Amino acid sequence: MSASAIPPIPSDSRKESLIEYPCDFPIKVMGARVDGFAETMAQIAQQFDPGFNPATIEMRPSKAGNYLSLTLTIRATSREQLDNLYRALTGHPMVKVAL
Repeated sequence: MSASAIPPIPSDSRKESLIEYPCDFPIKVMGARVDGFAETMAQIAQQFDPGFNPATIEMRPSKAGNYLSLTLTIRATSREQLDNLYRALTGHPMVKVAL
């Protein structure tokens, strides 16, 4: 196959975003239902959004009550901020999934 047969990849294809910043952005975080889970996730959110209000966290326990799903609505200002927040959340040992 010749090099001319391979279509070029747009250099900005991964940087394009459908999100218009700034905006309120909900993030779902799931983990074991343990003491301090919501508070710890609120502290992480505040590192990336100093105006984050922990009172706005929506909590939903799993059917059996072993897990807790949190919805953290942060003020997103950039893709970099969101990427760093997701890395911090998914890297935390209390977190099973962040969406």
